[in-house]
Amino acid sequence: MQLPIISAPNNAEPQAAPLADGDARGSYAVISLGCPKNTVDTEQMLGQLHEFGYRLVDNPDGADFVVVNTCGFIDSARQESMGAIDEMLDLKQQGKLRGVIVTGCLAERQRDQLMAARPEIDGMLGVFGRDDIVDVANRFVDGIAEQRTVFRPAPIQALPDNRRLGITPQHFAYLKISEGCDRLCTFCAIPKMRGKHASKPIEQVVAEARRMAESGVRELNVVAQDTTYYGLDLYGQTRLNELLQQLDAIDGLDWIRLMYFYPMYIDDQLLDTIASAKRIVPYIDMPLQHASDSMLRRMSRRVNRADTEVLLKKMRSRIDNLVMRTTFITGFPGETEQDVDQLYEFIETHQFERLGIFTYSLEPDTPAAKLPNPVPADVAEARRARLMQLQQEMAFDWNQQRIGTQADVLIDRPLPDQPGVWIGRTAADAPDIDGLVFVSEQDSPLDQGLMVRSEIVASQGYDLVAVPTEAPR
Repeated sequence: MQLPIISAPNNAEPQAAPLADGDARGSYAVISLGCPKNTVDTEQMLGQLHEFGYRLVDNPDGADFVVVNTCGFIDSARQESMGAIDEMLDLKQQGKLRGVIVTGCLAERQRDQLMAARPEIDGMLGVFGRDDIVDVANRFVDGIAEQRTVFRPAPIQALPDNRRLGITPQHFAYLKISEGCDRLCTFCAIPKMRGKHASKPIEQVVAEARRMAESGVRELNVVAQDTTYYGLDLYGQTRLNELLQQLDAIDGLDWIRLMYFYPMYIDDQLLDTIASAKRIVPYIDMPLQHASDSMLRRMSRRVNRADTEVLLKKMRSRIDNLVMRTTFITGFPGETEQDVDQLYEFIETHQFERLGIFTYSLEPDTPAAKLPNPVPADVAEARRARLMQLQQEMAFDWNQQRIGTQADVLIDRPLPDQPGVWIGRTAADAPDIDGLVFVSEQDSPLDQGLMVRSEIVASQGYDLVAVPTEAPR
């Protein structure tokens, strides 16, 4: 399998240069799996290892140890994580790697089973043990066999993320504003892995964002398990509006993108802040999961279709040119063809610019696992395919409508084997999720991290083709 092995530090906090061989306590490689919140945890562990004198390498072959930061969300993610662990253990058995340290959500969720099934693992850290990574690495490098595992209870407040060594391109980063989740959606095991919702204090989040801006970050992607719940645990009321106002005032940032909105605690004041902001882009990721009231009740989403439709219309009316991303699940226990018909009609009505459809993954330690009337996998997949066909038609039509318009494009990287052509994104495109924009150099050279005003001249399915109309900045 192709593993996402981290190759080099980028937008670090604090700034850090790679250590030379003679200066390093040891060498290590990192494999980071899962969501952007897991990416932040990876960056925090890298920063601490670097501070203590460990040298990051881009190949586990020959390293002292490898850190595999795992995802345990659904079965496919667990299989990917197990595959990565097994591949690293094979390297160890061949004598090409000294040790394997496993961290993250799979370690948290299946700690006993994982260590019993893979006793060759040299160290294991749960989600909230991540800041003990240096201690575990030191014990391994020093040959101390005791206390190979560190699992800590979920903290009352979210852990700080102020010692990060960035692994994203330097011009964008993820800003985690809270940890855990108080929702009890019946299909989801995140609260079991990441605990109850815990917000970072506003001043801590703003300080992290300022450091990122000073290090060259132009795009901040705000992430959490439940963004709109932010602050309720700390302040007795949600404070996302105030946080966004302070983030919007940070010099150096160009785009602030909002991810993981739950369809609650979204009031007119919050929408007006987003609409009038200088740096918050009109893009909101709000996973809705279904549109049938019977399914929403079985999922324990605590929302209904009618209220959600009112909210969507209000968001569209108050935020100009809003781009909406959402996700839905097919094949949840008890789902009928009538439920899917309702979901199809809902999607067709609201014309989501960005849309993902997933088939239900049975999670043994969740309430949904006990629900009657399971949907056969082939039926769930057929329902997904039907909805994805609708999604594709909407996405392709929307891209066609964008031809002839102008947009700022943030350049991410060169297109391999195509000199003078670069891959970028508009404000409507979240990194690693949405479509791409292929930009050809004209009068001025382009480079990673530059912003260039461009005209959209063609579409290629989910992607766009553009040419600059102004000098990059």
